[in-house]
Amino acid sequence: MIVLNLRNLRNLWITSSSRKGRMKIAIIGTGHVGAALGKGWAARGHMVTFGSRQPGNPKVGALLEDAGPNASAAAVRDAVARSSIVVLAVPYSAARERLEMAGDLAGKVLIDCTNPIAPGLRSAVGNGESGAEQIAAWAPKAKVVKAFNTTGAENMAAPAYNGQPTTMFLCGDDEMAKAAVWQLAEELGFEVVDAGDLSAARHLENLALLWIHLAQVSGMGRGIAFRLVRR
Repeated sequence: MIVLNLRNLRNLWITSSSRKGRMKIAIIGTGHVGAALGKGWAARGHMVTFGSRQPGNPKVGALLEDAGPNASAAAVRDAVARSSIVVLAVPYSAARERLEMAGDLAGKVLIDCTNPIAPGLRSAVGNGESGAEQIAAWAPKAKVVKAFNTTGAENMAAPAYNGQPTTMFLCGDDEMAKAAVWQLAEELGFEVVDAGDLSAARHLENLALLWIHLAQVSGMGRGIAFRLVRR
């Protein structure tokens, strides 16, 4: 009996003939995080569509110019319809509205980059749940993976510090979906760590609160990142 771990599945994803070449990725959100991720993946040959309420906005046009020929813009529903991977990169307070705008998410990998933050750098989700689990409830047919929430957009654009990759943690309940996100994170230059199933998202969201606290409250600035080391 062969047991496949996430690294095995990630290798299977990459080598599978149906997975070679470009991925079709919808980025819901054109802020700093969505822009950094979209530009990074477009530069690596993936087909990126930025989903926006106003795809003809000059700000979106400037983003497309920066992102290059593999990037385009469309209404949120259209961007999602043409993609197999959907990145939710909006403030958590806008997440449910954007998911309703997204239309049919059945079978799609949904990467949740959001953080539910309440005043005082507390979680905005009660009962010990995570924002990612709430998002999974709002999009029950999607394959939700929590990732790209524990650091700033600057680190998504340039993850290495002194030549060493920093760590991107991810979690989710679907192993093949995590394998796809693993590949995308590695392509950007991160070392990837699987934190477990989607219930672990509460820990990733707390780690995001720590990063924000260190960067903004403690005055360390945004040029900091986490790296998991092993003996």
